[in-house]
Amino acid sequence: MTTTSLPRHTNRLIHETSPYLLQHAHNPVEWYPWGEEAFTKARDEHKPILLSIGYSACHWCHVMERESFEDDDIAALMNQHFVNIKVDREERPDLDQIYQSAFQVFNRRGGGWPLTMFLTPDGKPFHAGTYFPPEDRQGMPGFPRVLVTVAGAYREKAADLAHTGEQAVAILDKIEAVEPSDAPPGRDTIASAVESLTRFFEPQHGGFGSAPKFPGTMALDLFVRHARASGDQDALRRAAFTLHMMAAGGIYDQLGGGFHRYSVDGQWLVPHFEKMLYDNALLIPLALDLFQSTGDAAFARVARETADYLLREMRHPEGGFYSTQDADSEGHEGKFFVWTPEDVQAVLGPDDAALFCRAYDVTAHGNFEGKNILHVVLREDILAGEFGRPIAEIGLRLADARRRLFLAREKRIKPFRDEKILTGWNGLAIAALARAASVLDEPRYAEAAVQGVEFLARALLKGGRLLRTWKDGQPKLNAYLDDYAFLANALIDVYEATSDPRHLHWATELAETILAQYWDEAGRGFFLTSRDHEPLVTRPISAVDQSIPSGGAAATHALLRLAAYTGRATYREHAERALTLFAKAMDDNPFGYASMLCALDWYCEGPVEIVIVDSREDTATRSLARTVHAVYLPNRTLTIVTPEESGSPDVPEAARGKSMQNGRPTAYVCRGSTCSAPVTTPEALKTLLTEC
Repeated sequence: MTTTSLPRHTNRLIHETSPYLLQHAHNPVEWYPWGEEAFTKARDEHKPILLSIGYSACHWCHVMERESFEDDDIAALMNQHFVNIKVDREERPDLDQIYQSAFQVFNRRGGGWPLTMFLTPDGKPFHAGTYFPPEDRQGMPGFPRVLVTVAGAYREKAADLAHTGEQAVAILDKIEAVEPSDAPPGRDTIASAVESLTRFFEPQHGGFGSAPKFPGTMALDLFVRHARASGDQDALRRAAFTLHMMAAGGIYDQLGGGFHRYSVDGQWLVPHFEKMLYDNALLIPLALDLFQSTGDAAFARVARETADYLLREMRHPEGGFYSTQDADSEGHEGKFFVWTPEDVQAVLGPDDAALFCRAYDVTAHGNFEGKNILHVVLREDILAGEFGRPIAEIGLRLADARRRLFLAREKRIKPFRDEKILTGWNGLAIAALARAASVLDEPRYAEAAVQGVEFLARALLKGGRLLRTWKDGQPKLNAYLDDYAFLANALIDVYEATSDPRHLHWATELAETILAQYWDEAGRGFFLTSRDHEPLVTRPISAVDQSIPSGGAAATHALLRLAAYTGRATYREHAERALTLFAKAMDDNPFGYASMLCALDWYCEGPVEIVIVDSREDTATRSLARTVHAVYLPNRTLTIVTPEESGSPDVPEAARGKSMQNGRPTAYVCRGSTCSAPVTTPEALKTLLTEC
């Protein structure tokens, strides 16, 4: 008879819902969640606060936990000298942004996770670090030495450290301020940004810079937009080449679809194996844009496989989407994803294994710790020559081999999945699926997008306001600007995929909340937190892209789109004010403002407004809609109405008064106040769209 031993320690994190916080609930560290209880204790006992910020898929967060937070002696030092607070950065992006910025103030370089901050009892930062080893190692001080040193400094110089905290907060307030311009920027700002970004483009493998290499999705989005507007085909080729190289590399899951977080090398081979909902949700639209722009079916395949990955691995049964999958399984990074030649042969047999191993670089010596990360090294035509078989046969055999290996891999122990559901990240996923439904003409993606919207409305909308996170039936935390802005854009995408006006109406309601709760009338743009959010040491502005687009850029884009649909001038006016405010910042930091530059592209071009009139069930109507979705038009609206609806004041302005021609489904293409003559065939509509 076996018995399960009870944990030796349990701290206050046991009452949290975040899987990351729960991972630390049995540390000997007396962790507190962020909240007044911890700050009261710090004030009452005159202790500094040790704030540790991380997330469940963070490899070095796990390392520091094993080495330090699970060590009784180190935990005793932490408990003796500090009030210890653990934060999930995915639940609390406000705290992460504030204290990552503070890290940069102290260290003059970017931070990361785990973030280790030392605060005064009122939350002001006075010392910052990231990962610390358990003993002095490779020039890094050991964590125990750091703890003793900081604790001693606080005992002896508390007033000085409080002054340091005050100065740090003052600097953070200045960092949030930008130098505004007198007028909104123009298309020359976009061209200059693309030119600047191109200087960092890495031509051998694609992407920007060297190792570690991140997708840089927002900058690639800008390249594709700029190529369309300017005719700069080099910009389009750079974006297409980058995604081709990523999709052939180890950063892409060659069996199950979906992208890992980043590549630790410069050639996209060895990934950091975690998979994030937001990365995949952002890369699907990029793949779709490139498919529309180039006609290359490989991009459609990547979009489809990645969307299928989201539906298979990241979807809650009720329709929401989980946050992350870990890099580790069974205690080893990447174990779930790697192969040996023997593994492959056991599944495929010798002949197909020989072909597969040649195609995907599976060798006896391996390319990752003695095993192999699958990546594409030979084209099918070259393999056909080597193996003396027709290209079509090679393609079919490889597809079947991938299928069989995937099924075999499904029997392995999967990486841990963080199953909290975040409103903003779900907005990105819903938008991606709605776009995939439209461009790939795949109704099941539209169904999943609608179910995602319904889940958020049911689980995370309370009293007309959004909440940030949901886990095991418990919604909590005020939503951030990202949550509202990403969902507003997603609802517009779902409206364009389904023609259901309820989605557009909710998007408009979210826009009203954005302006009421997040817009700064003093002229600093959009705040990350709402007016009724808890007071923090500073109120951060959301303008600079991080691993996801900035909420400020997403809000600007949503307002521009809704201005076109609703005719409400205030939406465009606020978007114009935001673009004007960040004009100089876009010039100075195009990588950080790539999403804002994409919104500027919409502003400069103005929308193409497309209206189709007829029964939404008519096959001819669907053929007209398919024609619209096949063309890369990033700055367009699409409204499908019946003749009866076209007379209603509730439909978008461009659709009002439009009628059918000779009883046939009819399309109109409008720019500004001018509409084309009505057309009734896909061919005629395509001609109009290619002229836009």
